[in-house]
Amino acid sequence: MTRKRSLFLAVSALFVLLFAVVGAQAAEEGGNAAAERATEIFKWINFAIVAGVFYWVFAKYLPPKFRSHAEMISSAITKATSAKGAAEAELREAETRLANLEKEVAELRAHAEKEAAAEVERLRAATQSDIQKIATAAKAEIEAAERAARLELKALAANLAVDGAESLLTKQLTPKVQESLISNFVKSLEGRPN
Repeated sequence: MTRKRSLFLAVSALFVLLFAVVGAQAAEEGGNAAAERATEIFKWINFAIVAGVFYWVFAKYLPPKFRSHAEMISSAITKATSAKGAAEAELREAETRLANLEKEVAELRAHAEKEAAAEVERLRAATQSDIQKIATAAKAEIEAAERAARLELKALAANLAVDGAESLLTKQLTPKVQESLISNFVKSLEGRPN
């Protein structure tokens, strides 16, 4: 049904009820009732006109307002639904990142441990290499010092032997022994041809 037809039916029903009420009241009162009845009918007609005007005004202006409010509410619900969906998507993404974050932290920790172990091994190898170099250098130094000490010891021993021989010779080589040595030497030279 259209709005005009429903309005017409409502106004018609209102008039029928009005006349039924007025007729029932007139039957009860009787005499002076005609004047009062006319007044009562005009009051009811006035009421019906005012009610009809109110109904027409409300029927004309309120539905667009209600429709615009309903559309605003529907739009707000749609926006809220989309915002809720976006928020839920962000929440799922954040939860996924959080779950992946723990995995990434574990991977980073494992990688750091591997690098630390490799660094320890590299430092251990470098230390071993340095120890070998130092040991080789120390061994060479010790050998050089030993050679120097041996040479010095030999020189000292030679000096001591020379000094000992010299002192022994000076003790044993008396002027008489010297003369005998020189004469033996000269004799040995005489028998040689030039």
